[in-house]
Amino acid sequence: MNQDAFLELNSVACRYGNTKVLNDINLSIQRGEFVALLGSSGCGKTTLLRVLAGFIAPSSGTVSVRQRDVTYMPPDKRGMALVFQSYALWPHMTVAQNIGYGLKLKGVAKAAIAERVNAMQKLLGLDGLGARKPAALSGGQRQRVALGRALAVDPEILLLDEPLSNLDARIRLTVRHELRALQKRLGITAVHVTHDREEAMVMADRIVILNTGEIAQQGTPEDVYNRPASAFVAAFMGAENVLFLEGSPQGDSFHIAAGPANAAGSVALLGRQLQAGAVEARFRPEAAQLLPMDTPIAAPGMTFTGEVTAVSYPGGHWRHSVRLGDREIMADAPRAFEPGDRVQVHVGPDALFLFNSPESNPAISISRSAAGKAHA
Repeated sequence: MNQDAFLELNSVACRYGNTKVLNDINLSIQRGEFVALLGSSGCGKTTLLRVLAGFIAPSSGTVSVRQRDVTYMPPDKRGMALVFQSYALWPHMTVAQNIGYGLKLKGVAKAAIAERVNAMQKLLGLDGLGARKPAALSGGQRQRVALGRALAVDPEILLLDEPLSNLDARIRLTVRHELRALQKRLGITAVHVTHDREEAMVMADRIVILNTGEIAQQGTPEDVYNRPASAFVAAFMGAENVLFLEGSPQGDSFHIAAGPANAAGSVALLGRQLQAGAVEARFRPEAAQLLPMDTPIAAPGMTFTGEVTAVSYPGGHWRHSVRLGDREIMADAPRAFEPGDRVQVHVGPDALFLFNSPESNPAISISRSAAGKAHA
């Protein structure tokens, strides 16, 4: 057990019948830390949150708060509060009644409830809305009421189960920053489940990426974005383009053999433990520099040659589909190239993520991964 941890999971596993949903989860969270559990549907993140909340008992392992075992303690005895994805507000109750509901269940005096409810309404910008019912509120206001109900009981730990997913895009951007600012101001410990990597990046102190019930990587947003520990993490964090290449380590560099779409080259190992043979290389569309064929390139990294097949404008840049050999990758540029143009695709060494790939085709080929498409 980590003596410095405020909230800790030790070797937590969870099964639904014969299906293992969580496998040997070890996680330590500090007081006041905002942790995002990030992953695609079915990875186990919501199950993990419900184990923390006490709604699901783990098959094995322990959950501790301040070195106190709460694994089999009922939800209302854990000092936690959960904000649901659907908000779960009582439709027949007013805003004030919804916010004060948890306090009423605890037997708190009416005067104290009213004082606390007023404080929550002021804190969350709900002044003047106390007499309204949820149907008369906007999505953002309902989200604030659900948050106020959770905070009113003064929890040590706030659990958030994708609470922003039902908001439209414009409101979601505003509310995520409001929620993060509120968490920092109150100094509360928060665990936030989301499948939105941008949401996790802008809100969390630490991101925990789950894959098939296991922790694939955890670290600061900068760490998991710029130093993915596996091809899965790289793809999930936006490195959708994948190249299967051949190469071998030579000193502090990894030498990449020439292929149909690239000359031989090398990139710095940067501490990566790569073996000779097939490697999987990933990069993001925005990390690729798209250049005319006659442009000299002296910058370090790898350069591939291909043909533009399609162009679109998602806003702020032009996105190109480029055929390299018999496959395609995506690359962004500040100007539009025409379909049929021959181009160079240059990727710097820091943006080219290399991983051992013993099962890949040893012949050099370049493709866009299905996994990358699924997590885009």
